[in-house]
Amino acid sequence: MSEEKILATVAGTPITEAEFNKYMEKLPMEQQAYASNPYFKKQVLDQIINTRLMTKLALDEKIDETDEFKETLESIKGDILAQMAIEKIVNAVSVTDEDAQKYFEANQARFAKGETVGAKHILVDDEAKANEILAELNSGAISFEDAASRYSSCPSKERGGDLGEFGHGQMVKEFDEAAFAAAVGEVTAPVKTQFGYHLIKVYAKNEASTPAFADVAASVKNNLLNEKKNTAIQATLLDLKARYLQ
Repeated sequence: MSEEKILATVAGTPITEAEFNKYMEKLPMEQQAYASNPYFKKQVLDQIINTRLMTKLALDEKIDETDEFKETLESIKGDILAQMAIEKIVNAVSVTDEDAQKYFEANQARFAKGETVGAKHILVDDEAKANEILAELNSGAISFEDAASRYSSCPSKERGGDLGEFGHGQMVKEFDEAAFAAAVGEVTAPVKTQFGYHLIKVYAKNEASTPAFADVAASVKNNLLNEKKNTAIQATLLDLKARYLQ
């Protein structure tokens, strides 16, 4: 059996690679994305070392024997135990493929995709300017994308005015209604919103649809698992209240 790699030694106590990896696994997900970055790994190791050094100082000064430490330790013990109890409950919960399939069939509306459109727009401050641009577009003097790049005040001008695909309710009411009413390829008359006047060109329309289970299986399973975990926690709390709450 090979010797375990030691990354550092603090006051005679080694920090092994296994301990370091275990610490890394407990970091928030957004930090774990940098787990392979050598600079980030060095920062994490430095943090562990600094914590060990401060712990050694605290022990040398017998801070662990003070009333303040003992009171603080007691106050957080309950929180730690409660969290560990919750983890034990949720770790016992599981979802089978059959469970997920039944859940999907009973809740298809929750996974349905609503009607969407793909659209580009040009945003200007006044209606007269919008109509001038529209006349240019209708005459073929300029493409919609070039007009957006030249005239639009929206950051989407960098993409030829492209806003991507969106569903009902994602845009302000006036814009929403005009975009969903427009035909594919049509440029609308100026549409007034709180932001100014928009010329809208719809390039795609997608009808509402319900996906096949296979396409959303992972999402379905995750939703059901979270529901079952929450149900298990609430059921346990009800039982505990009945037994211990006065």
